Amino acid sequence: MKKVIAFALIGLSIASCTPTEQGAGIGAASGAVIGGVATGNVRGAAVGAAIGGVTGAVIGRVSEQPGQCYYRDRYGRRYIDDCP
Repeated sequence: MKKVIAFALIGLSIASCTPTEQGAGIGAASGAVIGGVATGNVRGAAVGAAIGGVTGAVIGRVSEQPGQCYYRDRYGRRYIDDCP
């Protein structure tokens, strides 16, 4: 029951945010969980939260720009350009 309440509060807290803020929040939470599970310590969770937050903010920022898409080149670098 506590988990359901926690997820409901998280969902309500990001409902009114911009897409960039939503992406950063969701990315940070997901990164923290994945980092914590993968390493088994708080440092891994913190690193995962930081990486997830930045990545989520970048993806959320793209969704605020109509006509812009998020791409990856063959070297794995991310960039934003006009959609086809």
